[in-house]
Amino acid sequence: MASFSDDFNRADSTDLGSGWVEVSGDWSIVSQRLSPGAAGGTIILRAAAAMTSSDHYAQVTIVSTTAASHGLWCRGNPSGGLTSGYLWRNDGTSWNLFAVVGGSFNNIGSYAAAAAPGDVAKIQAVGSTIKCYVNGIERVSVADSSVPTGTSVGLRSESTNSIRFDDFSAADITAGATLTVATSVEAAQPVTGGKATTLTTAGETAAAQPLAGAKAAILSLATGQDSAQPLPGTKAAALSAAVEQDDAQLLTGAKAAGLNPAGSVESALSLPGAKAAVLAPAVELDTARPLSGSAPVTLAAANTVETALLLTGAKTATLTPAVERDSARPLVVPSSTTPSPERTFTVPAERRCLAVPAEHRTLTVRR
Repeated sequence: MASFSDDFNRADSTDLGSGWVEVSGDWSIVSQRLSPGAAGGTIILRAAAAMTSSDHYAQVTIVSTTAASHGLWCRGNPSGGLTSGYLWRNDGTSWNLFAVVGGSFNNIGSYAAAAAPGDVAKIQAVGSTIKCYVNGIERVSVADSSVPTGTSVGLRSESTNSIRFDDFSAADITAGATLTVATSVEAAQPVTGGKATTLTTAGETAAAQPLAGAKAAILSLATGQDSAQPLPGTKAAALSAAVEQDDAQLLTGAKAAGLNPAGSVESALSLPGAKAAVLAPAVELDTARPLSGSAPVTLAAANTVETALLLTGAKTATLTPAVERDSARPLVVPSSTTPSPERTFTVPAERRCLAVPAEHRTLTVRR
């Protein structure tokens, strides 16, 4: 039972080593990956060692990809290129299974999906059952007997620099024996000792199992973009100028603003209290002249008699110092004053001054 594998973890080179036969094109190792070059056209690579039987599988990891034909094959003719066998390839839109007979490619199954970086492709032929997998999931399974034998495995790809392969492996698959129906069932007996045996290489690779830890792989670019979701926190952004201005609304609180000068002056209102003002000096003050004789002075009747009003308050004024103060002189001749309706006064000729209260009275002097 034969097996073959290559992880390409070696220096960059156009020589792949003794494990490979470059059927067509120029394959090379670039950054520990298998490259089909960039010359254009379809090229083929074959593992140098053939499988022991026609029942086997081939598997490879696609590290980087593009919309171009590339994949792997099994049950190929051992002496030449891929003129006979089964090919599992992707063309950028779907995976397709071809039966190659006499150099003619016949599509016998497909799975609609583009290849993505990190995909693990596998093809398996056991008898007339041909199965194809992507990432351990069976995508195509057909019964076909157009290519019953063949022991070569390998890769087929367009020569473009956007494609890279890694971790190629292939091995024979041993079909299980047919079991007859048991004639009796015996109870299992406890093992009293131990038995050791040498384990052979597994004849089949099972589907990948869930990893108990973590696996790192090159992720492909996102093919879609989700709509923005609401932020659970806050977001700050520059606000553009408002394109609309709403009418002013009534304020529910208080607003302070600078007031313009009043456009009109209201009439003065009565003061509820008292107002103080500075009085201007009297425009004119007449001084009574001394009489040159002793003739009585007859005063005219008063034009009006005003009634003194009671003062409701008090007024205080500052008195200036007296300009002159005369002492009372004894009378040489007694004077008499006879009341009369005309208010006639006899004033002795002693050059006295008569002070008349400022009542707007008229003084008539007779000689």
